[in-house]
Amino acid sequence: MDVSTAILNRYSVRGFKPDRVDQTIINKIFETARWAPSNCNIQSWHVNVVSGEAKDKLAEALIADVMSGKKEYPDFVPGNSLLTGAHKERQYECAARYYATMGIERSDKRARMELSLKNWAFFDAPHVAFISVPKYMRDGHFMDVGIYLQTLMLLMVEHGLGSVAQGALSLFPDPAKMHLDIPEDHGIIVGLSFGYPEEGAQINKARMDRDPMESHVFFSE
Repeated sequence: MDVSTAILNRYSVRGFKPDRVDQTIINKIFETARWAPSNCNIQSWHVNVVSGEAKDKLAEALIADVMSGKKEYPDFVPGNSLLTGAHKERQYECAARYYATMGIERSDKRARMELSLKNWAFFDAPHVAFISVPKYMRDGHFMDVGIYLQTLMLLMVEHGLGSVAQGALSLFPDPAKMHLDIPEDHGIIVGLSFGYPEEGAQINKARMDRDPMESHVFFSE
């Protein structure tokens, strides 16, 4: 599979088969992804991959934390919290398409909450990766994590896997820090649930458009 094909075939998978991915394949993906570029080659990312019983226990702890009524307490400012204008409109459109795919009306708060909770159950994926960085790091370093994350997701497409990047997994970080070997001075920036896509799952029918190239690419000579 060439890179262009992987890019065009990647989408956010939220319905997974229960089958675990062979550890040899997982190792190959993360071994290759370490070659992702980063500013001054600092390679800021720290990754914890969770599977099996450990994943299930973590999901239980996360959902309990989310349902406790406490406010979100992320280590870093969430990207969606500062959106305005066209960017905010795209966020709304994305959410509208997602809920519409699942037949959920905007006014149905209960159904929306139940669907939202699937984030912290990792959408029942057999594996999830938590990516953290030292808390002193800022915007430029987050760009490095984005490059690494995209590298992981495209490699997963190459191996027939699906994934979904989840900022939601950074909003309630304490359970992950309690259950996983995350350095004390690190903050969770994103999670990545992954496994084999369940092709017939309704939740996987959600697709998002992209603006035309001419709306954001400009050439000068």
